[in-house]
Amino acid sequence: MTKVLNADALPGPTELKRVKRRRPGLLVANAIVLVLAAMAVTTIFTNPRFEWNTVAKYFFEIRVLKGIGVSIGMTAATMALSLVSGTVVALMRMGESRLLSTAAAAFIWVFRSIPMLVQLLFWYNLAALFPTLSLGIPWGPRFITFDSNTVIGPLTAAIIGLTLHETAYIAELIRSGLLAVPDGQRQAASALGLTPTQIFFRITLPQALRVIVPPMGNELISLLKATSLVSVITLADLLYSVQLIYAKNFQTVPLLIVAAIWYMIITGVITLLQQRLERRLGRHTLISADRAGKAKRIEHSV
Repeated sequence: MTKVLNADALPGPTELKRVKRRRPGLLVANAIVLVLAAMAVTTIFTNPRFEWNTVAKYFFEIRVLKGIGVSIGMTAATMALSLVSGTVVALMRMGESRLLSTAAAAFIWVFRSIPMLVQLLFWYNLAALFPTLSLGIPWGPRFITFDSNTVIGPLTAAIIGLTLHETAYIAELIRSGLLAVPDGQRQAASALGLTPTQIFFRITLPQALRVIVPPMGNELISLLKATSLVSVITLADLLYSVQLIYAKNFQTVPLLIVAAIWYMIITGVITLLQQRLERRLGRHTLISADRAGKAKRIEHSV
């Protein structure tokens, strides 16, 4: 016998009670994280060997600030040069010319294979291989000749090595972003009569940037940290500056903490800028997707 439910007997929306699902595993994980965080904070601020007074004393020391300027300047210059050269290499890699594509692939393979530290040391010691550098006609007369030690100083060697290394990675990031845009959108935009330049800047690039920006932000942070390697060629970046200080006062750990905190602060600023750029690109991507959708509908109607 089927029992008929009375609709009046059912509880109303206001009478229903939301029962929270019990998750004992999540509670245990939260408790473990809180205990570990409390242990870490307690250890950091109660261990006198951290010498926080020394950290505060040298945090804004003039040599440290100059080292920060060198690190940020190298990061900005290298990223700017790498974006330009990486875009060129990516377009060569995606081009129709097999020779250019092969050359770009070989460039990426070489400079992704060689460790950055090896590249820095190589460019710093370029004078051992080429004592002089000259400008002129290939296999012809030389117009200007330079001493390699004068032209390739520590800063120049650092920027060359970092730029070549980053170009190989950025080229692949840009290529992956461009390939992520469906080819049908470019075909639809071409059917509307848009020029290749208009298609690239109005359809392809805004959508590709949404894919490129997150890994590019990580690459920028990695580049900032990689600038610490230039200390091996005696360039006074942030790390080398604190090394010079603790070599005299023997306060190694406090000075390394100073460098670590500054790296975290700069990385935090880069992360915030990256998040704002991603939100801004998200709005532009919706507009570009709407344009591409209209173009695709028009193509199907035709």
